[in-house]
Amino acid sequence: MSNTDLLITSLKRVMKARGITYAELAEALNLSEASVKRLFSDKSFTLQRLDDICQWLELDFFELALIARGETMATNEMTLEQEQILADDLQLLGIFYLVRNNWQLADIVARYDLTEPACLRLLIRLDRAGLIEVLPDNRVRLRVSRHVKHRAYGPIRMQHGERLTNDFLSVRFDEHEGYFEFVGGDLSAASALILQRKLDQLAAEFYELSALDIHLPTRERALYGVVMGIRPWRSVEEMCGLRRRKN
Repeated sequence: MSNTDLLITSLKRVMKARGITYAELAEALNLSEASVKRLFSDKSFTLQRLDDICQWLELDFFELALIARGETMATNEMTLEQEQILADDLQLLGIFYLVRNNWQLADIVARYDLTEPACLRLLIRLDRAGLIEVLPDNRVRLRVSRHVKHRAYGPIRMQHGERLTNDFLSVRFDEHEGYFEFVGGDLSAASALILQRKLDQLAAEFYELSALDIHLPTRERALYGVVMGIRPWRSVEEMCGLRRRKN
């Protein structure tokens, strides 16, 4: 796929994620709906027209390019030292999560009880750790992928994993604009592998939608968590007072 195809495909994904129709875009550009459809089908965008659309979507052109590239150049895993720095300071960990979701200094200070100098000090610590880069005017750019994963037995999960998991699961999801469903049953190894692959696909879709929405104003999005997992669950037998016969 050419660079032009990638940009146009990404633009369509952004519009779909935001529920924007060709008719709405046509009205914003003072064009007919047929003309807009022709732009997409013929891929006959001028740079000015593409810039006009990005401005109307409140999307920077370079952010669109980043979506098209899928952030493939970013690091997908932190070092142990970086994880330890975050694990040792929960406030710093929280700021990193915000920045990872495209929050800037002004957004953080406006939402949270934190002064601008105090927030900037935390951002500088993240910069020194090699996780972000503080740019002129205190703008922030990530040095790792937005989808960076925690190590399975790394400092963050070992020090805070249980607490965060318990906090996440401690409420009724339906009372907090969420959804929760638990299922259990017998499966063959082949069926379990099929479900595992579907979970991988769901995780990829979550990251894709997050990449699209990350450029919306902070007031129009909220942090969501998704728990996914599948494994043999033999301990349920003991929980229910059932013991297997010995051979």
